[in-house]
This record gives sequence, C-alpha cells and structure tokens, in this order.
Amino acid sequence: MSVTNLTEIHLGQRRHGAGTQGLDEAEDLARNERLEKIREGALATIHSWELVTAVDGPGTRLTIFFSGCPLRCLYCHNPDTMFAKDGQDVELDALLKRIRRYRPVFKASGGGITLSGGEVLQQPKFAARLLHETKKMGIHTTIDTSGFLGRNVTDAMLADIDLVLLDVKSGNEQTYQKVTGRALAPTISFGDRLAASGTEIWGRFVLVPGLTDDFENVEQVADIMARWATLSRVEVLPFHQMGADKWDALGREYQLADAKPPTLELLERVRGQFRKRGLTVY
Repeated sequence: MSVTNLTEIHLGQRRHGAGTQGLDEAEDLARNERLEKIREGALATIHSWELVTAVDGPGTRLTIFFSGCPLRCLYCHNPDTMFAKDGQDVELDALLKRIRRYRPVFKASGGGITLSGGEVLQQPKFAARLLHETKKMGIHTTIDTSGFLGRNVTDAMLADIDLVLLDVKSGNEQTYQKVTGRALAPTISFGDRLAASGTEIWGRFVLVPGLTDDFENVEQVADIMARWATLSRVEVLPFHQMGADKWDALGREYQLADAKPPTLELLERVRGQFRKRGLTVY
C-alpha cells in the first residue's frame, strides 16, 4: 500500500472519528509483507545501478550497488551505501526484467552483471536468487566483496558466481582494523574457499599513502593473494578524493581529507611487489 493511500485512510478515519486503529493495522500489514519478501529473497535494499565498461569485471556490465555494509572503510568512496536505510526497496522481478533488457549488450561485449555495494553479501538470499536467475539466462556473474561475510555464501550460491572481485584492504591485522573497523581473517578464509572451489578471483588492493602503503603491509597482501591458485589478476587501485564530497554531504567525519593520491613511483613500487610473486598486475 502506498503512502498516499495510507494517508487517505488516516484522513477518512479522522473525519468519521474512527481513531488510528485502522491505520496502524494497515501499516503493520505493509511492514509484515515487506519483511516476508525480504525473507524470501524477493526484495532487497538497493542504492543504485549503472552500466559500465571494463571497471567491475570483463566487458560491459550492469553493476548493482546494494545498500548496507558491515565495514567502515576510511577511504570509502560510496559512504552513501553504508546503511541499508539509505537505499530503496527493489523487487527481484523488476531487476531481472532490467537484466534481460541488456542481454544483447552483454553478449556482444562479453560482459554481464556485477553485484557490488555497500556489501552484497549482507543481503545473501536476494543476491543468491538474482545470481541464479541471471545464470539461467546465460549471463556472466560477478560479485564485488570484502569477503567479510563470505560465510553467507552457500555452495549453491557459489556455483552461480563466475568471478569474485575480492578486496584485500590490508595484509597487517592492525592496519586492517584501522582501515575497516573489522578483522582480516574472514577475507582470507573466503579467498581460500574460492580457490578450493575453482572460482576465478580478481584481487583488489587500494593504495593509500600513509595508511596502506607500508612495504611490509603490501608484502603481506601479496602473500595472501599469491596463495590463491584461481587468482587471475591483481588490481592496485590508487586512492583518490572523489568521494570526499559525499562524506561532507552526509555530515560524517572524513578522516582522510588531507591524504594525497599515490605518486607514480609509489604505485610502481607496489605493483612490483605483486609482480615478484608472479602475479598479473593492473
């Protein structure tokens, strides 16, 4: 029931002196119906989606940004996706209809869908159903994740994932905690599971001068990624300030306001550390 209809009910009750019992019952019904759809994986909280090329996986991709994330990364460039309450309710069928529309584009470019965020694995039932139905269409599937909630991925869901963009935000436990507010171990465990299952991995590492650029920290990240036999590439992503305005607009403290992008010299040093492990680096 729409907000407009609920308002009309309320006004009608006031005109006839009926009180608010009917309104409360209608609100409860709408709330329960919404929760049931979420439990069934038929409804999710989505921030947005966009059609992009060569950014979130191979080819042209429909990247879907889920709302809500358990991490609080200091350099997050999408802070507006941190909380589920800031998203919009989207029905599974509506999203599948949009995906079908782009099938010719995906086929021509070798692309597909990428589920990102926020953190896609915070809404695993919806993600699992979306991935399964997309795979039935013959479309390539990717998830972009920190791996912190990797335990939410069932074996059936994993079978519907072609590629995982796995963010290893630090190799040092203390630095990882400082960057994200969370522990590193779940990411490593999820990567190990992906490798054991034969799932392709693209490793991602955000290079932030003064935060993640320590030589030993990078060595530890490279050690972690090198253990995954299905890792086909590493993307070293230079820090930027393009998300700073979002933090300001949201009224949240942004601790990296004075941080600078890495120099080309630093970027090449870090890429070289990964290459020494025999890894393909971008």
